[in-house]
Amino acid sequence: MKLDELYRIICERKEHPSPGSYTTQLLSLGENEILKKIGEETMEVIIAAKDQGDTRLVEEIADLQYHLLVLMASHNLAPSSVYAELERRHNQKTSP
Repeated sequence: MKLDELYRIICERKEHPSPGSYTTQLLSLGENEILKKIGEETMEVIIAAKDQGDTRLVEEIADLQYHLLVLMASHNLAPSSVYAELERRHNQKTSP
């Protein structure tokens, strides 16, 4: 699944809450809980990178990216805004 597709699903859960959905639950708990999860997942990425091998690292990166997308959806920020910022930075570095 691509990040844009996952983001679309997260936004659907935001607009149309689904009982039993982790995404719905996380969004309803609010920003502090989302930020707490991002902190936890960030630490898990670090630990996986140091000690747990590439498979585990990929799993933890996926978890972190998911939670970052939830945060973005909670702020109504689309992945395209991040892509645009990365493009801006790239163009800034390659300009004379």
